[in-house]
Amino acid sequence: MHRGSMARLRDAKRERTLGLDLGEARVGVAVDDELGKMAHPRGVLPGRDRGALWSAIARLARDEGAGRIVVGLPVDMRGHEGDAAKRARRDAQAIADATGLDVELWDERMTTLEAARALRSSGVRGEKAKHHIDEAAAVAILQSWLDAHAPKRGGDR
Repeated sequence: MHRGSMARLRDAKRERTLGLDLGEARVGVAVDDELGKMAHPRGVLPGRDRGALWSAIARLARDEGAGRIVVGLPVDMRGHEGDAAKRARRDAQAIADATGLDVELWDERMTTLEAARALRSSGVRGEKAKHHIDEAAAVAILQSWLDAHAPKRGGDR
């Protein structure tokens, strides 16, 4: 590969993916790494003022260089959607409108349980865990999406 091609590859940044765990009071946020393999926590955003939330997500997406957003879709254990899923669909559309990015809904079954386990295993418990559960759930949602979209071994996809 000659020098010009290497410079173009270096300059062509991969678009990042944001993961969101939408709650009424707080929204957990995660972002993938530069390689698109690992999800990392990015804290929480206040969720009560939805207009301000959409603006904050748009700003964060711009700052992180995001090209897409994955939003957790709350379904019951049998895969049925209730009121929370309807709200998530409505919110996902508002996020897409505010950011101009593709927004994908992703089944978030078991992510809160998975997040709680991850926090416990890292020694985070009690009140401190309560403050980190939303971002940990966003990490679990995004990591699940990343794993499902990873190239398969042997080059087939």
